[in-house]
Amino acid sequence: MIAYVDMFSGISGDMMLGALVDLGVPVDWLTEKLSPVLTGFELKTDTVFRHHLRAVNLTVETREGRGISRNYKDIRAIIEKADLPEKVKANCLQAFQKIAAAESGIHGHDMDTIHFHEIGGIDSLVDIVGTFLAVDYLGIDRVYASAVPLGSGVVQCAHGILPVPVPAVLSILKDTPVKASDARTEIVTPTGAALITTLAAAFGPMPEMKIQKTGYGAGKRETGSSLPNLLRIILGEKTEAADTSGIQKETVQVIKTNIDDMSPEISGHLMDLLLENQALDVCFTPVQMKKNRPGVQVEVLCRKEYLDALIRLILTETSSIGVRVREWDRFFLLREPAEIRTSLGIIQAKKITGPDHRVRFVPEYEAVKKAALENRLPLQEVFNRVLVDINLTGKDTEDR
Repeated sequence: MIAYVDMFSGISGDMMLGALVDLGVPVDWLTEKLSPVLTGFELKTDTVFRHHLRAVNLTVETREGRGISRNYKDIRAIIEKADLPEKVKANCLQAFQKIAAAESGIHGHDMDTIHFHEIGGIDSLVDIVGTFLAVDYLGIDRVYASAVPLGSGVVQCAHGILPVPVPAVLSILKDTPVKASDARTEIVTPTGAALITTLAAAFGPMPEMKIQKTGYGAGKRETGSSLPNLLRIILGEKTEAADTSGIQKETVQVIKTNIDDMSPEISGHLMDLLLENQALDVCFTPVQMKKNRPGVQVEVLCRKEYLDALIRLILTETSSIGVRVREWDRFFLLREPAEIRTSLGIIQAKKITGPDHRVRFVPEYEAVKKAALENRLPLQEVFNRVLVDINLTGKDTEDR
């Protein structure tokens, strides 16, 4: 079974858990499974309608006083001691590690002692642990997700008034496809960001699937958006073609322009800018242009939502006076972020699944470069050592 999380109005913990309950996870079962782990809460659900769409509005009522916060070390101990399925426990620990790393980096505190304010209460713990239990209950093997829409404006937090998206959300969503929305408030919470980046194997269009059921979870805020504040999860089965090929497919935009009157020094800067602004790929090809002038062809791949911004960037940053755009189908292997334990420490890598379902790990260049600098070793030697460690301890990896 696979699931597609359609975040057309953002994501939060209660929206995610509400949508899973709408898909058939019994509230009594969730309470029974959560009670040995967490105490002092009650799950309540009611049916609401947003833009005439029926959804489950899930609320976690607690007997815990307001302002209660827990540190990462406390939460990790709760989960490690809990009687939970191993996959559920691993996902819970991974989600909270993402939140702790984000908060630690923002506030400059040690991860173990960082205090979770809004997400340290029983309600947030129920949302996170409950979501992973619900995914396990439904037998969901793989989760896919849309690009994450981000709101705007400001929001009141424990640390004061912060801009939206809040810093923790931006940190958790690093390397995750995002897009703008017309919402005028926060529509992605740190809990929601941690849940979807832990669960999703890939972000983009809906994969090929046979739809079985759709669930809707309701958000609590008035977002100011033209869209209803709902989260949609589509449950289904992979088609036979998708199961046997293992090859992903999406539609992308291809932007091209030929330039013969620009300094080559600008090219590197242009490539960096394009990639920073959500280009999927950028390449430069030498071409012979009219009047026998040597030039360069710039080719950029992107998703449709980033097309206008990237065209504007090209026409602003280069001497080009026009671009050509075509729509192409893009086929690619499933890639997931992973961490590899090596003799030089933990190295970030890509976990790549081939059409034959064989898995290989490729270390990320920036991570290898950092390890080379820290250990004062040649880059090639570090690459070789990491590859040897992968071959020797290929099982000693964890998805991020």
